[in-house]
Amino acid sequence: MKLLLDTHVFLWLNGAPEKLSDMARQACENPENHLYLSVASAWEIQIKQQLGKLQLEVSWQDMVKTQQRENGLAISPVELVHVEALATLPAVHRDPFDRIIISQAILDGMTIVTVDAVFSSYPVRVVG
Repeated sequence: MKLLLDTHVFLWLNGAPEKLSDMARQACENPENHLYLSVASAWEIQIKQQLGKLQLEVSWQDMVKTQQRENGLAISPVELVHVEALATLPAVHRDPFDRIIISQAILDGMTIVTVDAVFSSYPVRVVG
């Protein structure tokens, strides 16, 4: 299964895995699943750090490298088709980073790992 990590899940996987549900942790640890991080999540982390809203003990770049090395994490690029598909999504969620992640998951056949219950309002598979 292709798992697209919500931003908070990526951060928790790196620094606070105990915050993940058993189901989410098991899905992420299952070697049969493939982990993906949207470039939008990296962008969101960078912005929050720069605004002082997020403090990390390890740089997000090092987190990505660690997850790539240890878990085969792949980066999912945001493409024009993902942006175009935003127009078809219901206006349930206002967070632009979450909306693009939802669009990527739908178009690329991924399951989103998140604790955000609003994701379930969209036609996307969720592990929470």
